[in-house]
Amino acid sequence: MREFRLTHLLVVCCLLALSGWSCRQSDKVAGQQTVYQDTAFWQEYHEPYPIGPNPEENQVRSLAVDGKNTVWAATATGVFRKKAGGRTWEAVLPEADSGPAFAVAVDRESAIWLGAWNGLYRHRAGELERINGPEAPISALCVAAEGVYACGPKGVWRQEASGWKRVKLPNVRSIRKAVSDGRGGLWLGTDVGLYHYKADLTDYFYKTDHLISAYVKGLAFDSQQKLWAGGLGGVSVLNGYQLEKTLKPENGLSSIYVTCVERAPDSTIWVGTEVGVVRYLPNGNHSLRFSRRWLLDDKVNAIAFDAAGTAWIATPRGVSAIKKRKMNLAQKNDYFYTVLMKRHIRDPWIAGQCKLNVPGDTTTFAPDDDDNDGEYTGNYLAMECFRYAATKNPDAREKAAKAFRFLKLLQEVTDTDGFFARTIVPANWTEVDDGNRTFTSRQLADELVKEPRFKPVEVRWRRSKDGKWLWKGDTSSDEMCGHMIGYFLYYELVADEAEKPIVRQHVARLVDYLMKHNYNFVDVDGRPTRWAVWSPEQLNRDPEWAPDKSQNSMEMLAFLKLAYHMTGQPKYEKEYRRLIDQEHYLDNMAAIPQQNPAWFIYFDVMLQAYVYPILIQCEKDPKLRGFYEKHMDAWMDRRRNDHNPLVNFFYCYSRNKQTDLPASVDFLVDTPLDLVNWVVDHTQREDVKISRSPVLDELQINELPPASIRTVVRWDKNPWAAINGDPSIEREPVFWLLPYWMRRYLKMIE
Repeated sequence: MREFRLTHLLVVCCLLALSGWSCRQSDKVAGQQTVYQDTAFWQEYHEPYPIGPNPEENQVRSLAVDGKNTVWAATATGVFRKKAGGRTWEAVLPEADSGPAFAVAVDRESAIWLGAWNGLYRHRAGELERINGPEAPISALCVAAEGVYACGPKGVWRQEASGWKRVKLPNVRSIRKAVSDGRGGLWLGTDVGLYHYKADLTDYFYKTDHLISAYVKGLAFDSQQKLWAGGLGGVSVLNGYQLEKTLKPENGLSSIYVTCVERAPDSTIWVGTEVGVVRYLPNGNHSLRFSRRWLLDDKVNAIAFDAAGTAWIATPRGVSAIKKRKMNLAQKNDYFYTVLMKRHIRDPWIAGQCKLNVPGDTTTFAPDDDDNDGEYTGNYLAMECFRYAATKNPDAREKAAKAFRFLKLLQEVTDTDGFFARTIVPANWTEVDDGNRTFTSRQLADELVKEPRFKPVEVRWRRSKDGKWLWKGDTSSDEMCGHMIGYFLYYELVADEAEKPIVRQHVARLVDYLMKHNYNFVDVDGRPTRWAVWSPEQLNRDPEWAPDKSQNSMEMLAFLKLAYHMTGQPKYEKEYRRLIDQEHYLDNMAAIPQQNPAWFIYFDVMLQAYVYPILIQCEKDPKLRGFYEKHMDAWMDRRRNDHNPLVNFFYCYSRNKQTDLPASVDFLVDTPLDLVNWVVDHTQREDVKISRSPVLDELQINELPPASIRTVVRWDKNPWAAINGDPSIEREPVFWLLPYWMRRYLKMIE
């Protein structure tokens, strides 16, 4: 990476300081360094409040919050309220009056007004009364200085000291929203345009020089008293009677179907749509909240705010609350670490996802096996290594040792001289993922035509010799990479002189096994596993392995280099040089940037991130080390738009340089606390486009979604994925904890 010029650095430091960042010298990363001061930020989170078991009860049309933080909801079956701190709702209207309700509002004297199918009600001082005057049904309410307005298909009435007076308006019946202009007048959003009533004179706007379309469902004034009118097509912003700007999908709207508009206490404008809610800050920035992580349903019918700034959101499936609390990264680390220890560590110390007995409900869960338990526990081991190196906390050291022993056990349990399992489960488990199976001749033929490299593995699970475990074979190349980075970091950052011989002997055993089998990972069936092939015979001389040639060559060089680094045995260096000089593995690796785009998968990005630190830190030959450094620099340039903090910090660790630090912190801040793997479907959005780049064989979107609106991250998954998720599992938070502790170790968080 190019060095910052002094003037550029000063500008960057000034900009970062304005957002809570500062710059200082770091003793871990060379040169002038950006350091994040870990100050508190607002962490948003979602709490769902379904009203009842009846689907119609959950069809919420309008919300209001009174001075005691009681939430009032108008639904398809009546009006309900939920007291502050509670979760249950109680019906407000008598059973005889239950039926469709359309509007709720709180007046200046703390009375609650209810608009229903059979008229207008007022709830005051614990008493409910039916109001005479306005004709049913009442579909919209507006509280103004001059009184309360009640609107419906039969007219508009205003509360006065002498009673209710009908407002003289054109015969407009489709009133969807009413707001006061603050001067005794009223703005009305309708299906046939926008009306401004003032002192018996009404102005009418429906033409496209004022509105995107005549269907107006939401109205709100911003902090500059500009009127936001939302409806079919987007939002029209009026300054007086002049159209100042419009907001459409190209301006961040996730859907052209705008359903409501409200101003939050902090002056942010919340625009409800049929695909979530978009928030517009006064500075023009915007953010989206959608999917079940944030809302019970993506269709937003209404929004109300309490005094603390909590957004109460009406949906067809109940009420969602988007709350916020002050939190810094250290506190967020404590939260995620607690969840990790509570639900995501299973015997004998495997870090992985858990199954939820009820999708989305984390109160009951069960451990779950995964093909990549070894890789992901390798990530967890790396995290504990950095946590120990940054803090010298003996708890981190103890847990790192447990993770290392599990990875070592994966080899021991196979009773071989170097093969290791994908994962293990207790022998008494009756259910595992991807169990043993058989292939018919027809199925086998079908698979072989689809993929000539296909390896039928009928016995995936075997019982260990001691009878304690079931272990899963057909171990892949990504497992080997995940193990190796864990061993490297444990050896460098944690292991003492008594432990280092154990680590080096274990790594040597694995690499010896690869060398014995001509650099293929041979399973107990005597054949290479489906993916773990590093042999020159396949990589250099079998065209079907051309997609893996560059990547796997890079991996094998790292494995040999690590074994030599740890043991000092010449045989590893000799083979390493032979693969470079005679089998051209370095040339193969050099071709990674020229990889055919059809063969690119995002998974490979993380495998490269695992092995770069080994190649660079362990290589002492200046020429080869220079090659690896230059190779990683070019890789980082290609990966810059990923804004992947794990990639960024592996680069910082390997190259002793900084890169993309603000974006990395943005990710750490923006990541939701909710780890349920909710389905996120970006194909519903109109503000992004469906794309096939950068991974041609996956459906993606053309913009990298921020952490807050992705499925729960796993770094080996495509961050541009258009649709993904499974709410029956909760992901482990190592994806967040590892880059956080890497950054702490690198002294980039203060």
